[in-house]
Amino acid sequence: MESIVEEKLVSFKTLEKKVFDYVCELGRMITRVMLESYDDELAGERDRKAYRDKGKRETTIKTVYGEVTYARRVYRTVREDGTTAYVYLLDKAMSMEKIGLISTNLAEKIALTVTEAPYRVSADVISDTCGQTISHGGVWNLIQQLGERISEEEECAVRQMNADQTEGKKAIGILFEEMDGVWLRMQDSCHKKAQKQEMKVFTMYEGWEADSPKRNRLVNRKMLAGMEKSSQFHQKREALIEKIYDADEIGQRILNGDGGSWIKETYDPDALFQLDRFHIYKEIKKKIRDAEAQKQIKELLEQKKVDEMLKYIQVYADSIESDDPKDKGSRNARELYKYLESNREGLIPYQERGIELPEAPKGIVYKNMGVQENQNCTAITMRMKHRRMRWSVHGANNMAKALYRKENRELIDTIERYTDGLVFTMQMEEIIKCLSAAKAPRKDGKGNPYIDAISHHMPLLDAMRTASRKAFARAFCC
Repeated sequence: MESIVEEKLVSFKTLEKKVFDYVCELGRMITRVMLESYDDELAGERDRKAYRDKGKRETTIKTVYGEVTYARRVYRTVREDGTTAYVYLLDKAMSMEKIGLISTNLAEKIALTVTEAPYRVSADVISDTCGQTISHGGVWNLIQQLGERISEEEECAVRQMNADQTEGKKAIGILFEEMDGVWLRMQDSCHKKAQKQEMKVFTMYEGWEADSPKRNRLVNRKMLAGMEKSSQFHQKREALIEKIYDADEIGQRILNGDGGSWIKETYDPDALFQLDRFHIYKEIKKKIRDAEAQKQIKELLEQKKVDEMLKYIQVYADSIESDDPKDKGSRNARELYKYLESNREGLIPYQERGIELPEAPKGIVYKNMGVQENQNCTAITMRMKHRRMRWSVHGANNMAKALYRKENRELIDTIERYTDGLVFTMQMEEIIKCLSAAKAPRKDGKGNPYIDAISHHMPLLDAMRTASRKAFARAFCC
């Protein structure tokens, strides 16, 4: 306490920051000790004929409490084809070659932050709240690697589907599918403005929860998003379905969309297509200027009088024909007619077509479709549109992968699959037993109670002894 007064740490903010820095330093030291000890253990257990020790090399791993620099051994080995390779057994054991030298906790925090905020803002948040300083470029690199890994998983699922090795076993009565596109502002490799491109977004679900306080909560909702070409996107979409469901045991698939040509490229020829009601009314309002005509078209549609509605639009277009080249009313009306005529089979909602549909399971109800616009907003639009953002195709695709995995509540599991090597159960238990204040007295006789746990050089204790360091040593090492 006297040292605090001597250093005039009157601001709690300053005190908090100093304590945080010291604790992070202690965490980095413990981590270095554990990593190097584990490397020693691997060195003793290795096949000495297969792996020749060629000395130690230093590296750095980024953690939530800062960068930890440690030394690990490099080994020379011979591959099956006879070529020579140099490997780090510690990196291999930790699976750090999968996503880079970033800890699981830090990778999770970066990914969850960057799916909500821009790269620069995310870098500032991570740098301010963790003992780790990271640039926006480092955040960008992590998302690119993560997105590429997710894309590889999707392609692997497609290969499994094509080889009839899908995992899906679940049988259901109806599978609801919805697709739409989100148009993004793009840039080229020189960061110059480029033509807008459409990101494809897909949502599937089994229905709506019957007794949920949130009336529109979807059952077993899963999403997929990406910048792939339509054929590749549909392969990934079908692979996602067959990863969960037995495609042959789905009673009826119903597809809701805005009528885009790529949306109708379905794998199931028996799927019912339904034109999204939001887009129908949007086009009527956009193409028809007269309010009374809009009302009449909507009424005919609601009464399921499709032929009369289309005929009415034709008559309306002829009635407002004008010689003025600037008057686009008639042309817009004919565009509306063409849009509705080309999607005639989807104008009537699936429940009103007289088709016998499977009964809804207990706890699930079937309602009117049209959730995709809301899914687009929460999953993609709020992060990737507006704010004067521009994307490269590659960058947009990788961000989309992280965003849809987050919406599926699979982002953390995905990250852990690529950073799961940083779990040393046995070594961690030993450290906890030695350092736990809840299970051990502060002193056990005389001397330092932690001396058995720490047998390496201690930067804090061996450094220049300032007043604040003395206070920290008395608090934690006496």
